[in-house]
This record gives sequence, C-alpha cells and structure tokens, in this order.
Amino acid sequence: MIHYQNPIIPGFYPDPSICRVKEDYFLVTSSFEYFPGIPLFHSRDLVHWEQIGHVLTRKSQALLEKCPASGGIWAPAIRHHKGRFYVSATNFSHGGNFFVWTDDIYGEWSDPIWMEQGGIDPSLFFDSDHCVYLTSTYDLPDSQAIGQCQIDIDSGKRLSDTKIIWEGSGGKYPEGPHMFKREGWYYLLAAEGGTEYGHMVTIARGTSPWGPFESCPYNPILSHRDTMLHHFQAIGHGDVTDTKEGDSWMVFHGIRTSQYMLHHLGRETMLAPVTWDENGWPVVNQGEKILENMEVMRLPEEAYEIRWEDPDSFYGSVLPKVWNYLRNPDLRQYSLTDRKGSLKLAGGDETLDELCSPAFVGRRQQHFCMRAEVWLDAAPQGPQARAGLTVYHTNEHHYDLAVSCREGKRCVILYKRVGDMQTESQPLFLDVSEKMLLRIESDALEYRFLAGRDENHLQMAGSGRTQLLSTECMPMTFTGCYVGVFAEKTDAWFERFQYCPV
Repeated sequence: MIHYQNPIIPGFYPDPSICRVKEDYFLVTSSFEYFPGIPLFHSRDLVHWEQIGHVLTRKSQALLEKCPASGGIWAPAIRHHKGRFYVSATNFSHGGNFFVWTDDIYGEWSDPIWMEQGGIDPSLFFDSDHCVYLTSTYDLPDSQAIGQCQIDIDSGKRLSDTKIIWEGSGGKYPEGPHMFKREGWYYLLAAEGGTEYGHMVTIARGTSPWGPFESCPYNPILSHRDTMLHHFQAIGHGDVTDTKEGDSWMVFHGIRTSQYMLHHLGRETMLAPVTWDENGWPVVNQGEKILENMEVMRLPEEAYEIRWEDPDSFYGSVLPKVWNYLRNPDLRQYSLTDRKGSLKLAGGDETLDELCSPAFVGRRQQHFCMRAEVWLDAAPQGPQARAGLTVYHTNEHHYDLAVSCREGKRCVILYKRVGDMQTESQPLFLDVSEKMLLRIESDALEYRFLAGRDENHLQMAGSGRTQLLSTECMPMTFTGCYVGVFAEKTDAWFERFQYCPV
C-alpha cells in the first residue's frame, strides 16, 4: 500500500481543476483579488506538486482594479485539446467569463477570449465530433442551475442558445460544472450546497451532451456535510482525471478547521481515488470520508519528492512564484535591484485597509504552526508611515507588525484590524539603529508577534487570535490568510524572508 497526505496542496488553493497530457498532470486553482492570477502546478504522481507559474501574468489578462475582497478570478478549469491548453474562468469584478490558451504550458498565455454565456464557473468540453461546449451556472428567478451552449473555440462566440441541462440533485447553488465522456456516457460533475459546511460533489449522466441528465442514485458522491467533528469540512468542487493505466482520481477542495467550525487557511486542494461500480457510477474513496493520511493501492508513478528550495529570499531579478501582489500592482513601487538580496517597497498613500493595490507582496500561510520572519530596514517619518510584516486575510481583517514613528523615534507597533474595530499596541522602543528582525509565530489558535535586533534579543509586541481572521468571522470570503511584507508612506528594504512550518 502507498500512503499520501491531504491536502496535497496546502493553503488557499481552492476550486482545483486538472488535466493529463501523457504522464504529466497539470492543475489550476482560483486566485480572486491576487496577482498574478491562477497558480499553475505540475505533477507526475498526483501527490507531489510543483508550481510552475501563473496563467494570468498581465493586466490585460486580469483586470483587478478596485475589486472587492474575494472578487476577481473565480473557478478556473484547465483542458488540453490537440496540443493546446485552455483555461476558462470568471473575472467576477471585470468582464465575466473568458478563456485563455497556450501551446507552451511553461510559456505565456493569450489575452482573454470573452464568452457570451453568463453565470460563473465556466468549463470547456471538447467532444469527439469536434463540437466544443461551454457549461456554467445559470441564474433562475429563485435558484440556480447548470446551463450550456456550443461555442466557436476560436472566437468564443455562441453557436447555440444556452440551455438549462441540469438543476442539480436538490442542493442549493449548483455550480462548478465539468463535463466528461466515459464509455458512451456524458457525465456532468457539479458542486452543490454552497462552498461552506454543506458543500458536496454531485454527478449526473446522459447519452447526449444536451441531456436529459439522470442524477446519480447515491448523490452526493462526496461530502462531509453530515460530520461535525471531522478535521476536514466543506468538501466539494471536484474535477476528475484518469491515469495512463486507467485509474480515476478526483481533486477537490476542503478546509481544515483550527477549532470547532472555524478556519483561516482557506480552502485547500485534496485528492481521492475514484472507482466505478457495476452500473457505471463513480465511487469516491470507496465511499469513505476523506482522511489526512490516505492509503491507496497505487499512484500513477512511484512517489517522488520535489526537492525543497527556500523560495522566499529576495535574490534574483523576479519574485519567486509563491509570491503575489494585491490586485494590479504599480511595479514602480517594487525593486529587487536597488540593493542586492533585498526587496525595496516604495510605500505610497495606499494602505492595507483599502480596496486598492498597496505596496505589498505576500505568500499563502500553508500551516497552522509556522514561523515567518524578515529583516527590515526602514525609517518612517510620522505616525502614518509604517512598514513591516502582516498576516492578511482581507482589507478589513489583518494583523500588522510594523515599524513606525512615535514622538520622533522609531518604534514597533502591533496593529489589529477586525471589521470596524482597530487597535494599536503600546509602542515598543528598541535599541536598534539599522536593520530589525520581525517575526511571526503561530499555532492553530494564536499568532505571536516579535521584534528585536537579532533572534537572541526578540521582544514580544503582542498576539492575536486566529479566530478573528477566520472566514466565519467575515461577511463572505473565499480566500485564506497570507503572510507578507508591506510599506505605507515610507520606503522599506526587506531581506532574508523565511517561512517554515514548525
């Protein structure tokens, strides 16, 4: 037996979609207000994934200006057809449904080709008769369904009217549709129940891509909606791939709760095997719940480890692939060449509290227990100028360990923003003339913020509950916590950033 661990891609990587080309697997996830958009991963064994880039790397591909928290790029789907890769997605804040394409998965992608069908969660299906179908959600007066049309893949234009093909199995918000063909049947995979604790994966099938579609008699085929104490919750939004050997697998997202019914890392990508019963219906993980430690008969290839390299230092001419900006950045505010080994942020008037693009770069928090630290050189002038290290979930929910200025002296302050409440710790005046070490330590329940002239002289600036950065404490968010650096109204140089699980 072979063992692997869920989540296979930890941290805020929701709405996974997958395709296979020979022995290679490629996977994409949602990115919302972060840029570059749609992280792109590669694997040979479905368990170990390496980020090879992003799909949307230009503003012309992903306009994100002033998009709200959890706006932006939703639910991508990746497909491969006749040597070309396609990724479809929704820009919820600017433009609607689109797809991009590339002939080189490691290269640049096209500008968006906008599609005429509304809704969200678009997915392309290439049938054997050369017809291309677009499925997405379809709004009804008091509910939602799955709609479909035939499109011209060169222009994105509709070649047919949109038809409602399935209203789901009875759960609310049928969404995330993916169509595939197997042994003469057209299968329609969907997510239902909303992306919260009632989430689930359902499926239907028919003999035509237009239906009628028969609901699987034991829907949902995957859900944890009937469990209260399981560590994994909100399981749903799946996609299916087959190996060269003919085995089937499903990727999907779920959450790990930090405490009862609370989560702050976001929805994470998970994996389970799929078998097919005697009637041709899929059975996920033999009908059992999804576990952190999974045991399977085999994987596509012998499991291999991706060589770990610390991707977080600021050497080189570009940021490592794990880093993101908020919305479309003004790249004049960022420099990796001003000082060797440092990232310079030229902080302007934009702040972390606003729906804008402040001088910020961050990477996903992927572990409950982690340590993140950075060396900072900054001399803010005035109480509004500050720079430092942040745990950021939205513009209304973040904890910031920052160097600022009080009484004409440089000091360290812990700022906490939770909804309409804002607090500042007492200034911590440290005997540090130049660079300062800032550190965040966390477990499942708490963040601790420290600062000092080196690791042997760190002082506690304060702490904050993870609970108050949890999705359940916010109106409606689909993202997760980032750890990042920022600057406001001051220049700042950051070096030797490190993130590691503990």
